[in-house]
Formats: sequence, C-alpha cells, structure tokens
Amino acid sequence: MTLKPTRLLNVFLFITSLTLALPFATADKGNSAASKKSETIKITLLGTDQMQFDKKELKVSKGSTIELTLRHSGKLPVNVMGHNFVLLKPGVDIAKFAMAAMQAKDTGYVLPKQAKDVIAKTGLVGGGDSTTITFKAPAPGTYDYICTFPGHYAMMKGKLIVE
Repeated sequence: MTLKPTRLLNVFLFITSLTLALPFATADKGNSAASKKSETIKITLLGTDQMQFDKKELKVSKGSTIELTLRHSGKLPVNVMGHNFVLLKPGVDIAKFAMAAMQAKDTGYVLPKQAKDVIAKTGLVGGGDSTTITFKAPAPGTYDYICTFPGHYAMMKGKLIVE
C-alpha cells in the first residue's frame, strides 16, 4: 500500500503529536497523585443563634489537610451566644470535658490541661464573625466535635469521619 504525500504527512503529524503529548499526560497523572496526598479540604461550619451546627457529620480523606472555617450565622454577641469548634481525641467523655471547659472563660472555654484531649480547636466567634483553622486529618476513624461555650455541647456536636 502506498500513501500519498499529504496522507503520509498527516500520519506523521498525528504520531508526532502523540509522542509529544505523552510526557505531559504522564506528568499530569503524577501531579494528580501528588495533589491527592496533600489535598486540602475546605469546610465551612455554621453555628446559629439557636445553638446548632449546620452539619452533624464531616467526611475527609486520611492524610488530607483540613481548612475549617467556623462562621456564626446569627446576630447575638460572643459573650451571649459564642461558638467554637473543638475536635476531640477518641475516648474523651464529651459531657465531662464540656463541664470542665465551662470554667475556662479566659481561655475560650477549653482549660489548658484539656489540651491533651484536643486535636484541633477554634477561638470563639459571635454573631456575624468567623474564624479559620488548618490542621491535618487524624488517623482513619470517627471523632467527636463540640462547641464548649457553656451549655452548648448537648446540642452543638457532630462527627468527623476520616476515611
């Protein structure tokens, strides 16, 4: 079979384009894998004047970086209806932790001695305010998060699931 010069040129250009594109396709694949390992997951969690988080469950991948923004969607000031996000280590008794934390107004309702039981926490926010923290996802498992402002933990709680 004999190819005409224009047909031969088209075949040559097609093969050349594949050859030139191959390193880029491979590089993209490598970058995807790398970005998954260092993936940043952005989460916005709302706290309301009705003492509620808008999400009761957060799911993330192991090894990911979590950028969590806590936003108070209400209008009441921080001294009346402050909210925080406190992610607890496994096995921590939520009620016992929250009851002790109520005495820690000066440290954002988390006692310094409770730091050993905390994976990550935000400061307090009042109506219209927000705060952002960044932390690494803990090992795969299910973790409790609560608001430790006095009396809030019973209604303002949820689960962080690391898969």
